[in-house]
Amino acid sequence: MKKFGVILAILVALTLAGCASSGGSGGAASDLEPYSVDLATLPFVRNEAPLAARWGDVFIPFPEFPVDVTQYQRITIRVKYFDEDGEEITPSDGKAMVSLIYDPEGDWRGPEMGPGPNTPLKEMNLGGFSDMVGGNRGVRIRLNRAPGAILFQSADAEVKYIEVTEIIFHNG
Repeated sequence: MKKFGVILAILVALTLAGCASSGGSGGAASDLEPYSVDLATLPFVRNEAPLAARWGDVFIPFPEFPVDVTQYQRITIRVKYFDEDGEEITPSDGKAMVSLIYDPEGDWRGPEMGPGPNTPLKEMNLGGFSDMVGGNRGVRIRLNRAPGAILFQSADAEVKYIEVTEIIFHNG
């Protein structure tokens, strides 16, 4: 019984020492403050030319991030849609989709549904009832490097302009 107590004490000491050496809970990813992308650092937040057809691309390269976004487990992305006259369209399912892209020189499309090797995020119904990425909790992501771009695609021919209003990396 004494041996068990000694072994247990050693295990507890090692566990506590491990927490202290890794920064304890103070350095945990869950403690990171959300990072909101400064939209002013993007080359543009709304496409200048109207999208010609359904599945038209609005491809926006990211600048280098001032934080390690791989430490975040969720992302929230919000947009507005506009018709050819510049009138805002009421958000609904089936208007647009969004993808994060690691390498802007690589495959932008990825698989038809879900993430792929170069597209760690691919979400449909951006801004609609079924939209999860635009909600306060966002969607779960697991990034192995910082994304180099974000791609919006109109799923509805009525959508001619897509305007980014918010991109937040967070853990909550």
